[in-house]
Amino acid sequence: MAVLISDIFMEWKQECEQRFNTLKSDEEELNDCFIKAYGLENELTSEVDEKDITIRKADLQRDIKSLISYAVGCIFGRYSVDSEGLCYAGGSWKQELYSTIVPVSDNVMTVGLDVFEINLTSRVIDFVEKVYGIETLEENLSFIAYALGGIGEPREILEKYLSSSFFADHCKVYHKKPIYWLFNSGRKSGFKAFVYIHRWNTQTLNEVMKQIGVLLNHYQKVNDEFQAKIHVSRPDERIKLTRELAKYTAKYCELQEYFERVAVHVKNEPDFDLDDGVKSNYQIYADILEKIK
Repeated sequence: MAVLISDIFMEWKQECEQRFNTLKSDEEELNDCFIKAYGLENELTSEVDEKDITIRKADLQRDIKSLISYAVGCIFGRYSVDSEGLCYAGGSWKQELYSTIVPVSDNVMTVGLDVFEINLTSRVIDFVEKVYGIETLEENLSFIAYALGGIGEPREILEKYLSSSFFADHCKVYHKKPIYWLFNSGRKSGFKAFVYIHRWNTQTLNEVMKQIGVLLNHYQKVNDEFQAKIHVSRPDERIKLTRELAKYTAKYCELQEYFERVAVHVKNEPDFDLDDGVKSNYQIYADILEKIK
């Protein structure tokens, strides 16, 4: 059955309001009892300031970002819409827990790149479709885009969030100890990809290198195509094409250098021990991962 996320949010908002108001009323009633018991009617008031209530109210942007984070967790296998609670954070992998959303097999999800047909953005969209229904997909994506505060095409807004802001929000939630690690080649954004640290194994970096290799071949092909166009273009077209070529050349150079840096880690990779903590392990790969701010 198709469902609108906006309807679910309104139900959640009403539930939060009700719980908030109930708690506020209960605390004020308790305060009133103590004030009367100790004869402090002329000195204290039973009223409780809303900022002192421990239950949070609904917040559209925060809650939609939490939904996206949950979707990412399902895509990597940390959670499953078919099972309650945490499904995988190390230990024995149980494939039977995942039916509606099947986790990515190689634990690598590229983001913000058109080269890969299946990437984090397409998988989040797939999550929305499978969980809430294909009939309401466009309305739900528009609602998500609205909640994120973006202007433009919903899929582009979602992709921009995942590639530019999701990791920073994730680090805040996990107090600078992220469980989804972001590989980032540099300022030219030649390559970005997430992995889930609890599924890290001896093949993880090899899988990352494999996808970087696909991109290198793509950029080389694009460069060759631009060179051919420039060779036969008119002078006025040549300037524009040359500028475009320069952008791809810069990405190619960044990616080539990044490939070599990742290769060093593949060759000299130490034993990955989660018991050493996120910060300790993250520091090992600091030169190939997004900086934690």
